[in-house]
Amino acid sequence: MAYHLCSSPSSLGHDRHYLHSSVSFLQKPTIRSFGNLFFQPNSLSLHSRISLRFAQVSLQDPIPQETQTSNPQDSQDPGRKTKSYIWVNPRSPRASKLRQHSYDARYASLVKIAESLDSCEATEEDVSLVLGCLGDRILEQDAVIVLNNMSNPETALLAFGFFRKRLKPSREVILYNVTLKVFRKSRDFDRAEKLFDEMLETGVKPDNVTFSTIISCARVCSMPNKAVEWFEKMPEFGCRPDDVTYSAMIDAYGRAGNVDMALSLYDRARTEKWRIDPVTFSTLIRIYGMSGNFDGCLNVYEEMKALGVKPNLVIYNTLLDSMGRAKRPWQVKNIYKEMTNNGLQPNWGTYAALIRAYGRARYGEDALIVYREIKERGLELSVVLYNTLLAMCADVGCTEEAAEIFEDMKRSGNCMPDSWTFSSMITIYSCCGKVSEAEAMLNAMLEAGFEPNIFVLTSLIQCYGKANCTDDVVKTFDQLLELGITPDDRFCGCMLNVMTQTPKEELGKLIDCIDKANPKLGNVVKLLLEEQNEEGTLRKEASELFDSVSVDVKKAYCNCLIDLCVNLDMLEKACELFDLGLTLEVYTDIQSKSPTQWSLYLKSLSLGAALTALHIWMNDLSKAVESGEELPAVLGINTGHGKHKYSDKGLASVFESHLKELNAPFHEAPDKIGWFLTTKVAATSWLQARNSPELVAA
Repeated sequence: MAYHLCSSPSSLGHDRHYLHSSVSFLQKPTIRSFGNLFFQPNSLSLHSRISLRFAQVSLQDPIPQETQTSNPQDSQDPGRKTKSYIWVNPRSPRASKLRQHSYDARYASLVKIAESLDSCEATEEDVSLVLGCLGDRILEQDAVIVLNNMSNPETALLAFGFFRKRLKPSREVILYNVTLKVFRKSRDFDRAEKLFDEMLETGVKPDNVTFSTIISCARVCSMPNKAVEWFEKMPEFGCRPDDVTYSAMIDAYGRAGNVDMALSLYDRARTEKWRIDPVTFSTLIRIYGMSGNFDGCLNVYEEMKALGVKPNLVIYNTLLDSMGRAKRPWQVKNIYKEMTNNGLQPNWGTYAALIRAYGRARYGEDALIVYREIKERGLELSVVLYNTLLAMCADVGCTEEAAEIFEDMKRSGNCMPDSWTFSSMITIYSCCGKVSEAEAMLNAMLEAGFEPNIFVLTSLIQCYGKANCTDDVVKTFDQLLELGITPDDRFCGCMLNVMTQTPKEELGKLIDCIDKANPKLGNVVKLLLEEQNEEGTLRKEASELFDSVSVDVKKAYCNCLIDLCVNLDMLEKACELFDLGLTLEVYTDIQSKSPTQWSLYLKSLSLGAALTALHIWMNDLSKAVESGEELPAVLGINTGHGKHKYSDKGLASVFESHLKELNAPFHEAPDKIGWFLTTKVAATSWLQARNSPELVAA
């Protein structure tokens, strides 16, 4: 009966080449058939000469000559009836016990020798002393068992040399392979490569197990490029990878950055039904996530479960992180719930993925629940996670919670606030207009040795603007120039936003700053403040401005410029800028028309831009009624149901008051939050009653 190599599972998840061609004498035997079983009373000692054949050993096979240690006198006297064997009924319980005892005793002794080698000094003398107990006639399978159970790469190499000098194994590659496994256990890739070179120098031909062991060693050493290199060497030596090796290479190619090859192998794996390990599935999920194919992540996850592979914590964490990058917090919640229902406890990586996911999605309450659970379990947060939480607090306006987290960070002892920490705290206080707190945080930042960057100075300008401290705005702007920082589009947008909150008599102080920061923006602002302009000048200058700034600030610029016009009662200029925004597609999907309802969508606009859009829309409705055009059954205005994160009022509440001032027949729908609706009859009557366009005031 065959005996198979017992070893710790590798990251490749296989050593099955040993099953049929390499080593077939290491596992406990399973007896298929019994015959006359003879047990020699002396055969249980460590030094007994037990011979187990490499291919198949049955207890029915003839006992090898070297095990037949009959008394010399017996051989000289053929007539002597005395035997050195005890016959045991193979069906009796005693036979089973004797078999188990004889094998286990020997195997356990060899394992103890391996343990002694692991703990002894890495010298030839000490290694020889330990191995001396095997006697002069060492069996090949004894050497394999000893090496296979070792974990010290230094003494393993000496033991390997000891055995090679004293053995002439039938397949020397086996000794090399089990020694390579020791290097894999100890994550010693350099020694593995050197041993391979020695193998070639001595004329030993590597086999599939040699390469699979080296490849898996590279994987556990986090050296995917080396794994790829050794995989691609296999054809040179006439070795053909099996499906398990191919499956492992999906992970290696993915980690090495060769995504196309990894996905190509995965397609082949699905077609040919290869067995894929959880590590590889985790890599596939990460590959799809990094490429932005988040549905691909979920598909891999579902395919894995369909194949009966149980997701482990690494897979769940990778999937949570991918769904976090996709900004799909609802799926993050579902996956996390499934993970805990399956009995897996979240670890630090899980919590980190959850905080990043909820932070990106601005799920403030959920992120804070995770934070408190981390603290309850006594786990420590990293600086990055603290900063993620604080940035999220800045985004959603959780001022008190941010102060609590900041103090906890300082008390932790292992995480000191960095420039991003201070930047987030200054942003939080600035958005609330808390000047003294923002300035105190700036001073703490300077004391910690950090210079304020453009983000910090932008936040301070916003803070001073909210508090109507125009002189401090100018002072901060001058500080930015003194530090040699070039104002960017976002900084200029912040200056423009401050102008919308500044009294008319102080606007001149800010115009000079804006003109220095962005001359094109300065020209447009000056044109807005002038009572008379040549026709088309404002539109031309504003169009050039929008062409020169980045896409992500165009709407903010347009909103602020329109807000400034509304504040200065320059409705005509506000309408001209809004029309330009529509033409340049700065504003899209503002209105929709169907046979049953016409709608105006305002939730992406600032207050001034929303009021301007309402004014234009109502004028268009008046013209439609005057021309005899039929209105639909329902007209609606959608303001959204949210409020500004640092304000008690949202667009809906402001519009409710404004519509009442206009005596417009729009009323908030009880079953559709953020919608103001009216009927065709009520709208037509009101529009006809309007004798002249009313000025839409802020």
